[in-house]
Amino acid sequence: MRHKIAGRKFDRPSDERRALLRGLVTDFMRHERMRTTEAKAKEVRPIAEKMITLGKDGTVHARRQALAYMIDKDVVKKLFDEIAPRFTTRPGGYTRIIKLGPRNGDGAPMAQLELVERGV
Repeated sequence: MRHKIAGRKFDRPSDERRALLRGLVTDFMRHERMRTTEAKAKEVRPIAEKMITLGKDGTVHARRQALAYMIDKDVVKKLFDEIAPRFTTRPGGYTRIIKLGPRNGDGAPMAQLELVERGV
């Protein structure tokens, strides 16, 4: 039984799982939307929302915390300069998950994760 066990393992060792999530969050912030499996989208969502909250804080310490997690410095700059200012009045709920249906190859349930207020 998996009572009170949070998170998904994705059948990967912990270092690979952490690298996967770091890459997904970085790419999500770069493109502001991503198409992936439902399970991965549900794992990326809280991390991405924490990164946007750090961007709203805007301090040097918050920027360093974001740089410690995300892979690309340019994406962190985009997060702090472009993405976070859009959500200054919103107290949370920066992302949405839209279910897309099964994938053709293996039938995995797919979803699209996107920012609520996307830039043009």
